[in-house]
Amino acid sequence: MMTRERGYWLRTALQIKGSVIKAIYRRVIGCGIFAVFISILYHYKFPVSQPILSSLIPSIVLGLLLVFRTNTAYERFWEGRKCWGSIVNNVRNIARQIWVSVNEIEHEDKKRKIAALYLLVAFAVATKLHLREEPVNQELEELMSNTRYQKLTMINNPPLEVAFWLGDYLQHQYNRNCINSYQLSAMQELVNSLVDNLGACERILRTPMPLAYAIHLKQLLLIYCLSLPFQMVASLGWWTGFVSALISFTLFGIEAIGLEIENPFGYDANDLPLDTICNTMKRNIDDLIQLQPQVHTN
Repeated sequence: MMTRERGYWLRTALQIKGSVIKAIYRRVIGCGIFAVFISILYHYKFPVSQPILSSLIPSIVLGLLLVFRTNTAYERFWEGRKCWGSIVNNVRNIARQIWVSVNEIEHEDKKRKIAALYLLVAFAVATKLHLREEPVNQELEELMSNTRYQKLTMINNPPLEVAFWLGDYLQHQYNRNCINSYQLSAMQELVNSLVDNLGACERILRTPMPLAYAIHLKQLLLIYCLSLPFQMVASLGWWTGFVSALISFTLFGIEAIGLEIENPFGYDANDLPLDTICNTMKRNIDDLIQLQPQVHTN
């Protein structure tokens, strides 16, 4: 087991996919080349060694800025994950209550119940597409009637429309005495929670990192990395380029990680697996439909 863990650790450390190397390698190489240029100037006795520049931007200040940047981005990522976890739980709870609690008076009632259950999956899929700013597609078409799908293509906020259909279905069942007022209230509250989670995800998406903060952090990073060769060239000589590139890799990487995870709803390797989550909900509904609730009366 320890051998497997060591092998996994090494494979992860050497993995390119999912890392930020592709995003930062040009900057790292640029800083390394600049440091080599400073080494050449120092070799030819130009007065480029300036250790006093080490106090230009204290490392602790830059470190605190980077930590704040990364923590803020991870908080957004984790809040998005909690919202989608809540969506999954609410979909399961509403589906279970509809399947068990709604009485089937007419022959078509079971078909209506199944259509309502797939609307729950449609809400999750519509939310995913909405957060990715993509139009409704075949993935939604398979979960509803053609009439509803065509209507959804003309709506600015498709998940809200799906939530309206769910609430309308529940109210209609109450008017038909298929559920009582307590059941209606409980299920409508769960629908409200779905809409709340949609709003929380929209807040994450529409509230980026303040531009002034992002600009200032990038400027400080650039100044710090470009001042490194002047501080180290006297002691490192020709190794200045390599060491400068290594330090730049560390700092630019931390900043890039924050940028990578601050919007967790896309297709990047570090984003939330929304396709997998939606497919899991679809399988849950398929399994639920295979169950036969006991006959009961209100």
